[in-house]
Amino acid sequence: QVCTMTQFDNVNPVVYQTKERAKADKAIFDNSEVDEIDAGEIFDLIRDINDPEHPLTLEQLNVVQEELITVEKTDREQFVHVKFTPTIPHCSMATLIGLAIRVKLFRSLHPCVKVIVSITPGTHNTEDAINRQLRDKERVAAAMENSNLIYAVNKCLTPRE
Repeated sequence: QVCTMTQFDNVNPVVYQTKERAKADKAIFDNSEVDEIDAGEIFDLIRDINDPEHPLTLEQLNVVQEELITVEKTDREQFVHVKFTPTIPHCSMATLIGLAIRVKLFRSLHPCVKVIVSITPGTHNTEDAINRQLRDKERVAAAMENSNLIYAVNKCLTPRE
């Protein structure tokens, strides 16, 4: 049984202009250098994730922004922190959106890169509870065993034509 939506949380969202895409540099194919991950690359990975309610991307809805992505590297580890901003403070899709971002980065990045996905502070009524869910590896793993959730996440991650 697949959940279908009959009512939108945000019936008329604001649609933002998207950023111009970076041109591919031939130097990225040079294997003699280690190319560090940066916020722009992370943004490029998640900008086209589909919103679960509307036929728009997370970038078009300003849910994800390059300025809200940080990448840190220590001697031993690399961290990617993505903050996302729901379109309304009571968005019921916030957990699904966070899960889609996490899954996309998990599928795209090296396993040694630690990913933290959280709601931009002050932008959601239940941000603490959602952030706890998104940080809990066991809860995320359990969610990804739920066929309805996997379907919903994959729908968000499937490119539109």
